[in-house]
Amino acid sequence: MADTMQFDLVSPEKNLASLEATEVQIPAAEGDLTAMAGHAPLITTLRPGILKIQGGGETQAFAVTGGFAEVSSSATSVLAEQAIPASDLTQDAFAALIAEAKEDRDQASDTGRDVADKRLNDLTAMGAELGLSA
Repeated sequence: MADTMQFDLVSPEKNLASLEATEVQIPAAEGDLTAMAGHAPLITTLRPGILKIQGGGETQAFAVTGGFAEVSSSATSVLAEQAIPASDLTQDAFAALIAEAKEDRDQASDTGRDVADKRLNDLTAMGAELGLSA
């Protein structure tokens, strides 16, 4: 079995990464998971969080706001709603994400309020991990 797998990260705007990875840490909606070569196939939705890719002796991190991940034994592909290199996420850009999430929460119906609250909480936790305040 190979020690690496193909990893691709795309957003609606552009391809952000394509490389051989040893592991990919994914902020899945049902909980964090780590994909490695030989992983069982799955498709999952993403929650806001930090996507980390290890490969070539370095780790790349991206702040993602949602999307989908497809994992197979030889590849992992992530289609993100938004993906920003974690080192490039500024306090102002983070504040805009929080403001948008608060507006969505305030406009949500009773049935959508829990989902909107969870999204806001996930964004807040992502910011805290990156040293950004809400």
